[in-house]
Amino acid sequence: MSTTFEPAAAPVVFDPYDYDFHEDPYPVYARLRAEAPLHHNAEHDFWSLSRHADIAAAVRDDDTFSNAMGVSLDKSAWGPHAHKVMSFLAMDAPHQARLRSLVSRAFTPRRVRGLEPRVQALTEHYLGFALEGAGSGDEVDLDWIAAFAGKLPMDVISEMMGVPEADRDEVRRLADLVVHREEGVRDVPPAGMEAALTLVGYYAEMLAERRRQPTEDLTSALLAVRLDDEAGGSGAGDRLGDDEIIAFLFLMVVAGNETTTKLLGNALFHLTAHPEQLADVLDAGPGPDGLVGPWIEETLRHDTSSQMVARHLKRDLALHGTVAPAGSKLLLLLGSANRDETVFTEPTVFDLHRERAELSQILSFGGGRHFCLGANLARLEARVALAHLVGVADGLEVDHGAAVRVHSTSVRGFASLPTRVRLR
Repeated sequence: MSTTFEPAAAPVVFDPYDYDFHEDPYPVYARLRAEAPLHHNAEHDFWSLSRHADIAAAVRDDDTFSNAMGVSLDKSAWGPHAHKVMSFLAMDAPHQARLRSLVSRAFTPRRVRGLEPRVQALTEHYLGFALEGAGSGDEVDLDWIAAFAGKLPMDVISEMMGVPEADRDEVRRLADLVVHREEGVRDVPPAGMEAALTLVGYYAEMLAERRRQPTEDLTSALLAVRLDDEAGGSGAGDRLGDDEIIAFLFLMVVAGNETTTKLLGNALFHLTAHPEQLADVLDAGPGPDGLVGPWIEETLRHDTSSQMVARHLKRDLALHGTVAPAGSKLLLLLGSANRDETVFTEPTVFDLHRERAELSQILSFGGGRHFCLGANLARLEARVALAHLVGVADGLEVDHGAAVRVHSTSVRGFASLPTRVRLR
């Protein structure tokens, strides 16, 4: 009698800096959910949560999961001074409530809706320039990121802040350097550190200029505002310091710009990989009864721009027979939560016709008091941009093999996306 022994599977390896992981993180996430839902990376000494239920609870539990050390895995961005570049994202209450209550005035649903005409005009400008000279039935080759997706969000954010048009390409280049990670480097590379310092210096100069000559932009408004007692301040004399405003502007250009650019790229990449669903979107058209909305929401679920955020454990976390000790760094894997088999039907499948009740469970924008302040703006930009594309395009193709990924621990998307547009 002979006995066959199956070799034991090797322990799951989760390295957020690994370039192969960036190409496709989802098989690793699936193993984490199944085998190590509270996982410890001993080499780099961080923990991670990968299941939807655990992450949904964590983003609402400020007593256990602190933001005060920052939200980045990178060692140089982790510590009690993280708020100097990540604003209220790197704060706990009551400091977080004080600052967010002020800056949220720029992101009320009403104010965001008021931006739509300008977002529409910018969309028409950039797509019109990229498609200039082409007529009905013509095909135009372009890089979706360079020609459009990398420009629109930066312009929207820059106009809100008051960044001159002549400076925007350079500001975007610096923001790209801040999020890019070199292969084999487990921290912010020197170029990223230098870019961050340059951006901070740029915003300091912009503040000085607005103080001399106020304008109608958000930067001037932040300089002028006073916090009242209801907003969590100390009274009529409580105002934002320059360092607080600079940190918020830095957060806007890095988080708000980069994530929306990646959303627009991911949306086109995945839809064009499914010809039948692409035909459904183009046939339905750009109107309110079309499929642009579901296209955006399924992209946010299937391949979210923001893959993970860090937390600092204020007390021991005991889950699934494992204990992560107080004081640990822990990652909330948002991208994994959105593929959880217990929440989403066939989670690996990109499905425009997914039930709305399922899509309401996505955690792409986090939750609780740290729910993404720019979620409404990101959705507005994506809706306007993709609806306009659907309105002018009779066919869309992406060279998936030639697409170039951004390599980042937290942001997932493309640096280049070769695209062919056939005009209606």
